[in-house]
Amino acid sequence: MPRVVAGTCRGTILEAPKGDATRPTTDKVKEALFSSIQMRVPDSRFLDIFSGTGQMAIEALSRGAESAVLIDQASRSIEIIRKNLTKTHLTEKATVMKSAFAEGLKRLGQDRKTFDIIFMDPPYAMADKYAKTASALIQEHGLLAEGGMFIVESDADTLIQENVTNMTLLKSCKYGSTLITFFVE
Repeated sequence: MPRVVAGTCRGTILEAPKGDATRPTTDKVKEALFSSIQMRVPDSRFLDIFSGTGQMAIEALSRGAESAVLIDQASRSIEIIRKNLTKTHLTEKATVMKSAFAEGLKRLGQDRKTFDIIFMDPPYAMADKYAKTASALIQEHGLLAEGGMFIVESDADTLIQENVTNMTLLKSCKYGSTLITFFVE
C-alpha cells in the first residue's frame, strides 16, 4: 500500500486498487524524486498525469504545493483518488479529472492553466510514446510555467530523453527497475 512519505499527511496509508490495474510508485522512488525537487514543491501548482491512486499529487500537497490537478481515465482510479484526498483532508486543494491524458491536457490548455511541476507515470509499455505526446501538448497549450519541470516515470530501459520535444533534459535517475527523467522548459 502506498503511503505519504513527508509533510502534513506523513505516514497516512493510501488506498490502492487490487491487482495490476495500477502500479503505485514505490516509497523509495517517491522519496528520492521529492528530495530532488523539494525546493520547487512549496506553493507550486502540480499536475499528476496517469494519477492511479493520486499518491504523487497528495505527496506534493502534503509537502506544501498550493494546488494539484489529477488526471486519470479509469473509473476505479478516480474513486480511489477521491477517497485518498478525503482521507488526507486535501480535497479542497485538488481537482480530479476523469479523462484520457491527451484530452485532459487539451482541456487544461483551453482553461489557460499552468503548472510548476508536471509529473507523468504512464503505463511503462507506452511511456516513450505518451511522453512525446504529452510534451507536445504541454508545449502547444503552454501548460508548463516559466522555469517549470516535466517529470516522467518509466521503466529503467526506456530512453525517454530521446522522445521529448522542445524541453531540456536536466537529468535521469535510475532506482532499480524505475527511471525518473527530469526536463525543464
